This record gives sequence, structure tokens and C-alpha cells, in this order.
Amino acid sequence: LTRSPPPFAPVTGSDASGPDPQLAVTMGFTGFGKKARTFDLEAMFEQTRRTAVERSRKTLEAREKEEEMNREKELRRQNEDIEPTSSGSNMVRDCSKSSSRDTSSSESEESSGSSDDELIGPPLPLQMMKEPGNHIEEDIVGPLPPPLYEDAEDDDDDDDGDSEEEENPVQKIPDSHEITLKHGTKTVSALGLDPSGARLVTGGYDYDVKFWDFAGMDASFKAFRSLQPCECHQIKSLQYSNTGDMILVVSGSSQAKVIDRDGFEVMECIKGDQYIVDMANTKGHTAMLHTGSWHPKIKGEFMTCSNDATVRTWEVENPRKQRSVFKPRTVQGKKVIPTTCTYSRDGNLIAAACQNGSIQIWDRNLIVSLGHLSPILAPRRKGLLSTLLPAVFPEQRTIPSIQ
Repeated sequence: LTRSPPPFAPVTGSDASGPDPQLAVTMGFTGFGKKARTFDLEAMFEQTRRTAVERSRKTLEAREKEEEMNREKELRRQNEDIEPTSSGSNMVRDCSKSSSRDTSSSESEESSGSSDDELIGPPLPLQMMKEPGNHIEEDIVGPLPPPLYEDAEDDDDDDDGDSEEEENPVQKIPDSHEITLKHGTKTVSALGLDPSGARLVTGGYDYDVKFWDFAGMDASFKAFRSLQPCECHQIKSLQYSNTGDMILVVSGSSQAKVIDRDGFEVMECIKGDQYIVDMANTKGHTAMLHTGSWHPKIKGEFMTCSNDATVRTWEVENPRKQRSVFKPRTVQGKKVIPTTCTYSRDGNLIAAACQNGSIQIWDRNLIVSLGHLSPILAPRRKGLLSTLLPAVFPEQRTIPSIQ
């Protein structure tokens, strides 16, 4: 009896080709009996190395051939460039020889005697050789050189500049000492000096009002007090009273304030009703203020001008209502905004500079307009007449022109 193989035993190639090969093919065991293919790694590496060496050798040979071809091309180009230049030089030489033959013997002697006159390169055209002067004049392009008298003008300009520096009005101020007071980082818009000259008050766009005392100031030059009397409104005007015990503070609000020498509030003007048409019927200003001024004779009286086209006088003892109202008007009777105001020296007249360029004047007691300066006679820069107002009243009722 023959022993049958186990059911899962692999069938070799000899078994697959045995008596029943069809069964082995059906079961899928035909390939398991073959031997595995073996590879010689050393032979494969050697073949790969030889192939790489052969390729690199061919690549190097191709590069060498290309370099040789490029060199031959460059040599050909150089030879081609040299041939026309040599032919041109031969032509130049022939031309120079023919021109030298045409020249006279006297000219040849002079040219041989001086080395500076020897020609280098091709000869000049005949027209240029015949008319050298005209050719030079045609070559001149541009303006003629400046005349010699400009130096004298420069000297005159320097003299004028020196004279202007000498006439600088700032240099004529007879000052003996100078210090710099730093108010803050923003613009300083208002200054007020005590009548005795002992204190200074400053205001700016940072809403601060600072007090400076020259007698008690140390080397740090710092203000002894700083406050914001008008909260978030820019300070526009600061003025000490004639006695120096009060300060008029005018800001961008509609209410002026009066503070004492130490910064404590004395009074605040009342705000008017902006819904009333006639501004004379309101108790105070209804728009932004511009400036203010103390009465030169009466203690406690001051006036302010505002964007509501009115000039109002006030008393410190009565802050709930203005004393009088003045309404600037144009020639046609329209409203005009006053930008600055002041009293006359005796305090009987009030003047206001308006945006249309006019200066209008009233009697303090009558509330009647005495007239106004024409905008044509006033400065043309409208609204900037504050420097002119002190000159309007050098004496009582002395006015340049009234309409």
C-alpha cells in the first residue's frame, strides 16, 4: 500500500507533472514546486558601473566637441572683424597720402616742424578746413556767459540782508534776561500779565490755565497752579482786571468766567436762550465766545463778543443777566459777527471789529451805533483787526473815518 500525502502539503513541480496534472492545475498548486530564481548581485553592480562609466565618457566627449566648435566660431568672428578694419586703415592711409601730396611744400615744412599739428586719423572735410571760424560759432549752444557785474549785485544783496537783520524789531527790545516757560504740548492761545508784572497767566488748546509767579519761581520754572476752569473748552482770552485781583477767562463756550488771583471762581455768566430770534431779549450769549475786555475805569465791569452777532457788557455783582447788548449790523442791516472788542480809554465808547472787515462803534450808555469804518478802509484780512483797535482810540473820539 502506498501512503497518500497530507491534504495541505505543497505539491512540487515533479508532482504537478505526475500522473494527474489536471488536478494540480485545478487546485492551484502548479507553481509551488518550481525553484526560486537566483540573482548575482556583484555581477549586476559591475554591469551598472560599466554602463555609468560609458555614459559619462560619452558626455565628456560631447562637451569637448562643443567647446572646440565654439572656439573655432570665435576665431572666425575675430578674423572677420580684423579684415574690414585693416582694409579701412589701408584706405585711410591712402587718403592721407593723397592729401599730403596735394598740400604745398611750405605747409609740409610747417607741419613737420611742429609736432602738435600732426594729424591723427582721417583728415577733416574741406568745408571745415576752409571756414574754421564759422564752424566754431555754429557749435556754440546755450546762453552767453553771465556778465561780470553780477558780483556787484550779490554784494548789494548781502548788504540788504545785513540791513534787514539789523532792522529786526525783536533785536531792538531792551531785554536783559530771558527764560522759557513750558505751558504744555499744545498751542498757547492766551496770555495775561498782572498789572504789577509779578504774575503771568497762560491758557491753551489743552484746556489748562496755568499761573506763574516770577517772585516765587525757582530754577525749574514751573507753574505754581494749573486748572481747567472751562472743562473741555479751549481758552481764547485771559485778561487781568485793572486792580489785578480778578481774571476774565473767555473760552470756546458761550459762558465767560471770572476767577480770582489764585484760580477760584468768582462768577460765571448765564447762558441765553438760543430759540429766541431777537438776541437783545436773551439774558446771555447763545454761541461760542471770541474775546473779552475789562472796563478801564469801572471796577467789576467787562464785555464779551460772541458768534451770536452780539457784544454784551456784564457786571461781576450781577451774573444772572447782562448789563447791555450791542448788535453789529452791515450797511444793508444784516447781522455780522464781531471777532474782537474793546473799550475806549475813558470807557465811554465800545468798538468791535467784525468779520466783514468793518469796525463798529457804540456809546456805552446810549446803546446807539455812532457809525462804522468802511470795510474798504479797514484791513483786508477780515476778522484779524484786534491789533488795530487800540489805535482807534488814542484820544477820546479820535477816529480816522466814520460813515
